[in-house]
Amino acid sequence: MTTPRTEHLVLPGVLTAGQAAATVAGILAVQREDGAIPWFRGHHLDPWDHVEAAMGLDAAGEHDAAERAYDWLARHQNTDGSWYAAYADGAHDDVTDRGRETNFVAYIAVGVWHHYLSTGDDTFLDRMWPTVYAATEFVLRLQQPGGQIGWRRDDDGTPTADALLTGSSSVHHALRCALAIAEQREEAQPDWELAAGALRHAIRRHPERFLDKDRYSMDWYYPVLGGALTGTEAKARIEESWDRFVVPGLGVRCVVPNPWVTGGESAELALALWAMGESDRALEILQSIQHLRDDDSGLYWTGYVFDDDAIWPLELTTWTAGSLLLAVAALGGHEATCRVFGGEQLPRGLDPDCCV
Repeated sequence: MTTPRTEHLVLPGVLTAGQAAATVAGILAVQREDGAIPWFRGHHLDPWDHVEAAMGLDAAGEHDAAERAYDWLARHQNTDGSWYAAYADGAHDDVTDRGRETNFVAYIAVGVWHHYLSTGDDTFLDRMWPTVYAATEFVLRLQQPGGQIGWRRDDDGTPTADALLTGSSSVHHALRCALAIAEQREEAQPDWELAAGALRHAIRRHPERFLDKDRYSMDWYYPVLGGALTGTEAKARIEESWDRFVVPGLGVRCVVPNPWVTGGESAELALALWAMGESDRALEILQSIQHLRDDDSGLYWTGYVFDDDAIWPLELTTWTAGSLLLAVAALGGHEATCRVFGGEQLPRGLDPDCCV
């Protein structure tokens, strides 16, 4: 194990250098020898959260461990470019959910681009390009005529046309990262540009094309976090539902009206706020969830039911820790994290609105 770099992970009221190192060590302690990062030992792995934890490792300078996580995905990618939705904490062929969810599959592009920006390793990028290409093509085969992304393909091959706003917003971010990788390799992908533009247009202008999940906080902030909404549109969306979802001093509700705040959603909202230029509010959100920290492991409880004063569920998840490290890294000026989640240097895609 290398000594993690934590200078940009020190944030008043959130992490000291020692706490940051402990959080990184907590993720490493869960990572398996083969590179897989389950939620926690004995629980399942899903591709999206696996990547989120790996990015947290890269933000701390644990590049070898992060690379092993991406190599695990490359080794176990399905022939159609996908991964299954859930794998048991054991052999890679012990699959517990054989559906293939588009936002889970797409997120590899975000992680690979983040790792490349963190390391400058062209060999890694070249090696991972076929994996990213196949994953992106799988996802775009489920894009609907209105631009939105069908959220899942069942194990029997049946596609689901229904689209989730959160998932499609995450895919939008991933498509832009995939385009950045393609540009770096000088392999233009005009079809991906068109797909990203159509998806952004659907997110910005056509809420009726997505299933109604308005009760979930992710549907509130993910269009901002995924880069589809920026500027005044982003600010207006966040202000509109701030009081619905933010519980002062405790964090962000997962779903209203349930009295349950979660660390992952809170850290992601903080990252979205940072991307909007609202670092002070991002810091306040991150400070508000320190009651979820477990000092023994350095990890964070998934959530807290404040009506009952109860930690629930009783699980310390690697992806919650990863999302917090990424938010802190952005606030601390970590270049790779800022470029991936700030979005200013990512290709935008050919949005019809841009030509009006």
